[in-house]
Amino acid sequence: MFTDTARIIIKSGKGGDGHVSFRREKYVPDGGPNGGDGGKGGDLIFEVDNGLNTLNDYHIKRKFAAENGEEGGGNRCHGKSGKDLVLRVPYGTIVREAASGKIITDMSGDNRREVILRGGKGGLGNMHFATSTMQAPRFAQPGQQGIELEVKLELKCIADVGLVGFPNVGKSSIITMASNAKPQIANYHFTTLTPHLGVVGRGYESFVMADIPGIIEGASEGAGLGFDFLRHIERCRILLHVVDAAGSEGRNPIEDIEKINNELFMYDENLLKRPMIIAANKTDISDEYLDEIKAKYEDVYPICAATGEGIPELINRLFDVLKENPDKPVIYEKEYDVYEHLTEELPLEIFKESADVYVVQGPRIEKMLGYTKLESEKGFAFFQRYMKEQKIIDELIKLGLEEGDTVRVGGLEFEYYE
Repeated sequence: MFTDTARIIIKSGKGGDGHVSFRREKYVPDGGPNGGDGGKGGDLIFEVDNGLNTLNDYHIKRKFAAENGEEGGGNRCHGKSGKDLVLRVPYGTIVREAASGKIITDMSGDNRREVILRGGKGGLGNMHFATSTMQAPRFAQPGQQGIELEVKLELKCIADVGLVGFPNVGKSSIITMASNAKPQIANYHFTTLTPHLGVVGRGYESFVMADIPGIIEGASEGAGLGFDFLRHIERCRILLHVVDAAGSEGRNPIEDIEKINNELFMYDENLLKRPMIIAANKTDISDEYLDEIKAKYEDVYPICAATGEGIPELINRLFDVLKENPDKPVIYEKEYDVYEHLTEELPLEIFKESADVYVVQGPRIEKMLGYTKLESEKGFAFFQRYMKEQKIIDELIKLGLEEGDTVRVGGLEFEYYE
């Protein structure tokens, strides 16, 4: 079974709790605290697997969770970190936040592996809380909770050329003759239910061709399996319309082209801005409509997919058009940041502590810092963007923040520069 969408619940691992214990040895009856830290929870990771072309694995099982970190032990022993959970998906899979539909990540291009949910930090053991006034702390820090999120997986085929056309016009035959794909071919009036990808080669050159399942009228409004079909066209650089130039199905091929173009326009008007080539198939039966098609459209190639006649000329033209339009396939930008949304409703305090020191504190900032690795360039960039997008910098400036002043954020100190 081919599955190109799935709705699943993912969760990162909880951090292990810090441990409460005290040093107890012979001749040391009142030893100090030695409770160890909890282990970090496992990350939830998505990774591209080139051997996959379907989301079947996520159609049956719906909940996936990384391993929790273990509690710290006595004698300063650190708890074991939880194992990461790697979910393997086909190249071209988009991960969306289920409720909003916003894109979390697009597993395409150079993005082959991405941590979607980071595991919770382990809690500190009681050895960290000893002070001159509290030498025997009987408490430890609990581990940070993991993050649970419902996401929608959506597979969009990545191909240079997308074959579109009504059922039974010969798309499967074309991809068989032109590439290494071997779809099932028969003379039937129902449509293929699976997009087929094939690599078309010419010397040292090659491109990927996709046989997009047949489109029917009303597909852009969800008729038939409209949305399921149309999503696979979005990444294609060229649209290859395949029509029955003989009219053997009792349809006018020009009307077919116009109907399909209308469905593409209704789904996404930008699709019609891409190069379009017409493959006038079944000319061995009759070329009744061929002159009419050529009079209306520029790039028309008469072919017979069953015998291969005209296929080499068509393939050469596709190579030429791809060279004229060297843009890479569409890769979707991130729209939803998990960690920004986790902290939106939590309280936050912003105040001026002294003449040149300002403080940002509260559960909102602490939770954000808990999931952010400030020592990495990417993590620090996220921190700066968060401070700006959450209007925290604006609030500090209203309080009088100037260049060179100190900003204390969740216990960390930074010098402010514009």
